[in-house]
Amino acid sequence: MDRIGFLGLGTMGGPMARNILRKGYRVKGFDLNRNAIEAHVAVGGEAAASLADLADGADVVITMLPDGPDVERAVLGEGGLAHAMRPGAVLVDMSTIDPAVTRRVGQALAEKGIAMVDSPVGKTQDHAIAGTLTLMVGGDPAVVERVRPILACMGSDFFYCGSLGMGEALKLTNNFLAATILSATSEALVMGAKAGLSLELMTEVMRTTMAWNNQLAIALPKKGLAGDFSPGFMVKLGEKDQRLAIGMARALGVDTPVGDAAHAVLVEAKTTGFADFDVTSVLHLREEQAGITVRASKDA
Repeated sequence: MDRIGFLGLGTMGGPMARNILRKGYRVKGFDLNRNAIEAHVAVGGEAAASLADLADGADVVITMLPDGPDVERAVLGEGGLAHAMRPGAVLVDMSTIDPAVTRRVGQALAEKGIAMVDSPVGKTQDHAIAGTLTLMVGGDPAVVERVRPILACMGSDFFYCGSLGMGEALKLTNNFLAATILSATSEALVMGAKAGLSLELMTEVMRTTMAWNNQLAIALPKKGLAGDFSPGFMVKLGEKDQRLAIGMARALGVDTPVGDAAHAVLVEAKTTGFADFDVTSVLHLREEQAGITVRASKDA
């Protein structure tokens, strides 16, 4: 059975690594946060002392990092994974980054005989814990099939998107739309509440019209509308994803006026104290400005 190295044991990566462990794989983990490594060891994982130690002897190395520069530094930088991974090994990057960075890292690895797959994930921390994430996968089909049993430990919805970097392209497209829907939905609910409408009435009506969406159905009731802004998916990561998506659109010659506005909202939230809070904090931002609070009743 493949020996796995897992870099990035945070909010999403920690549960993902645990689900691989539960399927009987040997998983050596590394993170800059010592507490994250200790939590990994506590559930049966092994601790790596460095990136080189993580990569040494691994058949597959998985990275789950905040942004493209983090991936490039961890893989190609001094003491990085590429210098210790053996030819024939596979790097699976599950971070959400610029597809151009993915392809650049993949090319550098290919020159060393190391294959790469990109598999950013969709859904929430709860789904990471349950092992039911959405996986958007790019790479050589044969390499993808090789690592598919490992990916299946973490996700229940698997989508092959095409060549290396296409998983990232779909993830950015998805998050671009999710962010714009969240921003518009938050504004609408605050506007309606300020006009004197109850949340229950608004959602009851919207459920029957084209206004209905999964931000209203799932994300907001679980987090913002429940008054819980603890991080599931942090504002600063949402802002990063929206920025990368807009950059991808620009490179493709696509105008994004609505997406630009949603990005401005995330920047506003990020720079006014909500950076490390859940992305549904954009609702709280609008509530503060309007002087009203929109919450679901306890028995709703």
